[in-house]
Amino acid sequence: MNSVDTDYLNNKKGEDSMFIEERHRAILDIISTKGRISIAEIQEKFNISDDSARRDLRILEEKGLLKRTHGGAIPVRQVAFGKPPKTTCKDITEVKENYLAIAKKAVSMIKDNDVVFIMQATVGYFMAQNLPDNIRIRVVTNSIIIAEELRKKDNISVILLGGEMDNKGTCYDAFAIDMIRRLRFDKSFITAACISPKFGLSIQKSQAIGFWNAVIDSSKETIGLFPTEKIGFESVVSICPANRLDILVTDWDAPEEDLKAFDEQGIKIVVVDKE
Repeated sequence: MNSVDTDYLNNKKGEDSMFIEERHRAILDIISTKGRISIAEIQEKFNISDDSARRDLRILEEKGLLKRTHGGAIPVRQVAFGKPPKTTCKDITEVKENYLAIAKKAVSMIKDNDVVFIMQATVGYFMAQNLPDNIRIRVVTNSIIIAEELRKKDNISVILLGGEMDNKGTCYDAFAIDMIRRLRFDKSFITAACISPKFGLSIQKSQAIGFWNAVIDSSKETIGLFPTEKIGFESVVSICPANRLDILVTDWDAPEEDLKAFDEQGIKIVVVDKE
């Protein structure tokens, strides 16, 4: 038994009656079910101190069983698996508060008469739903889901990028890239499967690499929208270095060490508050 485990056992007396191993299993079960757990939730559920809750998460992270965040922990991301082939952002009924908060912050960054690119993703769909009626803007998108949502807004004109559509209603091919090269965006709002300081923005398939780099090349300002669940992880294929982003918008749980590393690369960090 190492010194950390010995110290942990020596200090747990009086804090709770549950065996450490049982508590760890319960913590992992909660993360598996809910997708995250907070320090406060661990303290309340197991009647332990803040230090013990943080120690639990540190030990579990060292075993590779979770990833710690600013205020708790999330699962170890399995990047080899994506959503079912035909599932789109419109089909996901759960509204994650951090995704919605990031989307609303992104919307607040848009000014009257801006030309903006909005990507096909859950956070992009939330952006489309929350765009205000009191500004006139032009939105470029490669997603029929986003375009259909915006079609109902009289103050927004939409440019829908064409090409061969995939089964999620999105175009990424050479036709779409050619259209992008003929356009200029004041702001582009993009995301990816993951982002890390060393590997940059990454995705599971290589087909969209050219598309996303074309979007960035055509943007005066590139804004990455990355919830905690995507930060500090690496998928299979790198799109570009992280510092191709001008701004990274994330939420209150994002790991501080990763945010510091992004800041050192010259990326402006915007952390939204929990509502």
